[in-house]
Amino acid sequence: MKRIYLLFIPFLMLFQNCSEQKEYITLIGETQGTTYSIIYQQPDMKDFKVEIDSILKEFDMTASSWIEESIISRVNKNDSTVVINQHFKEIFAKSMEISEASDGMFDITIAPIIDVFGFGATEKTAVDSAMIDSLLDFVGYKKIRIVGDKVVKDNPSVQIDYAAIAQGFSVDVICDFLAEQDCENYLVEIGGEVRTAGKNPSNKDWSVGVDKPIEQSETLDREIQAIIKLSDKALATSGNYRKFYEENGIKFSHTFNPKTGYPVRSKLLSATILADDCMSADGYATACMVVGLEKAIKLIESIDGMEAYFIYAQDDGSYGEYFTKGMKDLILEVK
Repeated sequence: MKRIYLLFIPFLMLFQNCSEQKEYITLIGETQGTTYSIIYQQPDMKDFKVEIDSILKEFDMTASSWIEESIISRVNKNDSTVVINQHFKEIFAKSMEISEASDGMFDITIAPIIDVFGFGATEKTAVDSAMIDSLLDFVGYKKIRIVGDKVVKDNPSVQIDYAAIAQGFSVDVICDFLAEQDCENYLVEIGGEVRTAGKNPSNKDWSVGVDKPIEQSETLDREIQAIIKLSDKALATSGNYRKFYEENGIKFSHTFNPKTGYPVRSKLLSATILADDCMSADGYATACMVVGLEKAIKLIESIDGMEAYFIYAQDDGSYGEYFTKGMKDLILEVK
């Protein structure tokens, strides 16, 4: 998983302006190796936890490489009987879009590289340049496509990993479900990826916090870098400072360059992306971390309706910040 977490600020705001509060339902649970938090208002005050857990379980059976019988696992094992579903197709299509926009620096076929470094569904193995060179023969988003209900590969050794984008899409799937249940006001958060609609229980815009980029900080140690106003939008953050391992004095991050086969080394510490849907925010956040600060700025500013907040390391060891114009207008506070 590539996740860093957006601190879940809405809970801190539930008791502001109590006289204006509306009836909301809060659901908390586990999915995809992480947690989810959902707040929503529904005309009949229905509790949808059973339905949401079922939807998320079914989603895992599509996109989780950690489940042997999932669609993506069967595709990777070249199971000729597997038929892909609409969710699989939507994730694939968005992944191809981001690959094209980032000149191939976002690439779902990076799976073999991720696995040997120990960030995938398999155990870490001894890595050398010869191994990486051989694996790169099977990496490249143009080496795989969908024809009808089947995935077609140029080489059967090509494998895919949806971890950099699927969690954001799972947020969208739950939001679509809530909208179908006549919910106009809600916030859905899964593993730090967030999408909102309408107002919070205090009848205000929702707000979420972005972590300070502190290495290996746990939930209780986290500090807020910025608070962002979020209304009818999605927000996702990717970063290299929390998920890594160190070997022989060298730090290996979980964000990889698909053209070199090695972890990215960059002064960009985190990328927070705002978009209309969470799958786009999630995927482009990862793409930004791969391409680095300067190219990330150009990438996001080339896409209509997308905003970004980047935190990067400066030469003196302090943090630098970059906001797109639209994102700067949404920042409530910077610590």
